[in-house]
Amino acid sequence: MNPRHFLCAILLLIGCAAAPALARDELVTSTRSASGEPVAYILTSKPGTPAYAVILMPGGQGRVNPRMENGKLVFAGGGNFLIRSRELFADGRFVAVSTDASSTPERILTIMRDLEGRHGKIPIYLIGTSRSTEVTMALAKPLDGIAAGFVHTSSMNGIAGLDPSGLKSRHLIVLHAMDACRVTSPSAGMASHRKYGTELIEMSGGTSTGDDCEAYAHHGYNGIEQQTVDKIKAWIAKP
Repeated sequence: MNPRHFLCAILLLIGCAAAPALARDELVTSTRSASGEPVAYILTSKPGTPAYAVILMPGGQGRVNPRMENGKLVFAGGGNFLIRSRELFADGRFVAVSTDASSTPERILTIMRDLEGRHGKIPIYLIGTSRSTEVTMALAKPLDGIAAGFVHTSSMNGIAGLDPSGLKSRHLIVLHAMDACRVTSPSAGMASHRKYGTELIEMSGGTSTGDDCEAYAHHGYNGIEQQTVDKIKAWIAKP
């Protein structure tokens, strides 16, 4: 081999080894609930041995509705904080599920059983944001001790009355100190933290664009997605 070509080949191999692996989205449609209802979700993963799984549910209308169209994966809610951050959650140790927000325990249990079949019995956390925190709050008791924990981000104001102190599953509240959405006031999350001792992560910084209650305002951790996800994962993984 020409020495120059040999050197180029070596550099190419080094570059490939140094480049981070890209996350892979897989459409899962093979699961069905006990009632026979099909349950579709996006499974996002990177090479590695998963130790944790997160189930992400968007706010707003709570729809992901993943499907294939002309050989391409399409879905709703891609701008939502959690759904657009799914690749940040998936890092080899974590796998991420993106699915419709649902307070029906059987639907979530169906996804959890499917994850267990794929990755063994690993801790699974349910994460909601904005309106889908109504779902994480509603599932707190039916899935207590089954889900490893619940993460409520940019929570609806009802979080102030959620008392997780007697529950087995872990609970975390995540908020942005400058969230100006009237139905997700940071003071509500802080109230739960003060009254019940619910663990709390308070974020700051980033940029706010558009409606105060939409995904690219402080409400959606715009510009600080990586930092927010990293803190959530660190909380999940801590002993």
